[in-house]
Amino acid sequence: MSREPGNMLSNETGRMFENASIKEAGNAPGICTGRLKGQVAIVTGAAQGLGEALAERLDREGCKVVVADINYEKAKAVAERLTDAIAVKVDVTNEEEVENMVKTAVERFGKLDLLVSNAAILIAKPVTEFTVAEWRKMIDVNLVGYFICAKAAAKAMIPNRKGNIIQINSKSGKKGSYKNSAYASSKFGGIGLTQSLALELAEHNIRVNAICPGNLLDSPLWVNSLYEQYARNQGLTVEEVRKKYLSQVPLGRGCTYEDVANVMVFLASGEASYMTGQAINVTGGQEMR
Repeated sequence: MSREPGNMLSNETGRMFENASIKEAGNAPGICTGRLKGQVAIVTGAAQGLGEALAERLDREGCKVVVADINYEKAKAVAERLTDAIAVKVDVTNEEEVENMVKTAVERFGKLDLLVSNAAILIAKPVTEFTVAEWRKMIDVNLVGYFICAKAAAKAMIPNRKGNIIQINSKSGKKGSYKNSAYASSKFGGIGLTQSLALELAEHNIRVNAICPGNLLDSPLWVNSLYEQYARNQGLTVEEVRKKYLSQVPLGRGCTYEDVANVMVFLASGEASYMTGQAINVTGGQEMR
């Protein structure tokens, strides 16, 4: 299941950002050292956006990749571009499908070294407008889905006494988010789950960490959904929303896919062998404000 867009923005809004900071510093492809060569990785929500970029980076680092998403056709298209990859259709809230995803990975590649739990959705509304069904959906995908995937991955990793689980969390997992309470709640829970799993799985030599990206201001999620949601919720124009979020970042630009991928590769490598239970900010310093 991918990070789900809300209402689509107009073509005009999309064009407004097509030459924006997506091309700025931090978005150039990272230096690939091949230090993950031979690892088998699953990335959920990998059919588009950040998940797609993470799958591509793992491929460049030498991983065999399982591209997992509820949108099988898009996942298949991503997998076909990679060196050694397969696509798997999965709804992360469905335990049977998740277990099949892990089983498929092990049957195809012989093991599972890395789970990148990226699948999530975002619906932003004032609390008075949230339906209980929408709230539960957010928790179900973002938190329960992470638990189901981590549980299945741990079952495959424990016999080998080796493994890594990385959740793609958010800066909203560290502090409250204005008119975005369900998402923040799900992400706060994700950090608690990350720390608890890290404690539990350490005895099996399995590390569990989270990455907390800042605002991916030029990603499809923002351009096709969040600018409009936040403009509507906050009584601002789309341009004012962008300026607002840029002004909160000391380094003066939005987070990029490569910023997140660089930390993911580090956490998945032996260089991070003494790190577990961490939730690492990748925010350009935004959490200092």
